[in-house]
Amino acid sequence: MSEREAEANGITARYSETESERLLTFESGGKTAAIAQNREGYAMLKVRPTADGDELERYYGFDMALDHAAELLGVAPHDLPVPDDAADMGM
Repeated sequence: MSEREAEANGITARYSETESERLLTFESGGKTAAIAQNREGYAMLKVRPTADGDELERYYGFDMALDHAAELLGVAPHDLPVPDDAADMGM
């Protein structure tokens, strides 16, 4: 695993960057969830069912976004692994 990937409790997390966003995606048991933030890292976090899916909700705090992502996966928030490169997401 790299600083952009983490795996624990049957959940795989991947951090990546596009031209416009920082993106943290989770996969577990065929379910997915994604948290996106602008590249500059100052905007609210967007929770989506997939990396390119429609936005479900916005949050200021990373913990709240992780809670929602965990709910989409049907797991406890503390079970979500967070790659090192994504640890500073949120406002």
